[in-house]
Amino acid sequence: MRLFAALLPPEDVTRELAAEVAALKKLPGADGLRWTGRPGWHFTLAFYGEVDDDLVPDLSARLERAAHRTPPFPLALSRGGQFGHGRALWAGAEGDLETLRLLADRSEAAGRKAGVPMGEHRRYKAHLTVARSRSAVEVRPYVAALREFTGRTWRVDELVLVRSHLPRSGVAGEEPRYEAVARWPLGGAG
Repeated sequence: MRLFAALLPPEDVTRELAAEVAALKKLPGADGLRWTGRPGWHFTLAFYGEVDDDLVPDLSARLERAAHRTPPFPLALSRGGQFGHGRALWAGAEGDLETLRLLADRSEAAGRKAGVPMGEHRRYKAHLTVARSRSAVEVRPYVAALREFTGRTWRVDELVLVRSHLPRSGVAGEEPRYEAVARWPLGGAG
């Protein structure tokens, strides 16, 4: 199954971002982007890709330990940026980014130790993707608009293992579906 470790912002936080994205969609050229919907908004900590079913129990146990060893921490959606010359537009984060990076590193290490082929390690960059494009799009106006955005701070208190179901219908604009496979409280949370 196709898996990743993630943080899921609470409903009121995604509601704030949805209002910001609605304003972005009114900017010229917005129809050239594929906007992700609220069900797809998350902070990916480690992407595992296709994971053999027999590796999932060990991966889960290791993620549970990583969650237990990481204290809850404050986080807020803030500002934005782009990857790949306008191929991805994202909202960033502020708050305890050091603990967020630590949890991302622990999530990646959990995959490696469980035998999941992870590819090369990259320094974690906190981002929540709000739009994508198959080709380079001029996203500077969107990034500029996001520069002033900061959502409310929430307490991150769980790590989630998520399964993604890729679109199979062939219908243009269909988005992946995401399913929480397991959730673990951080540190003393829960």
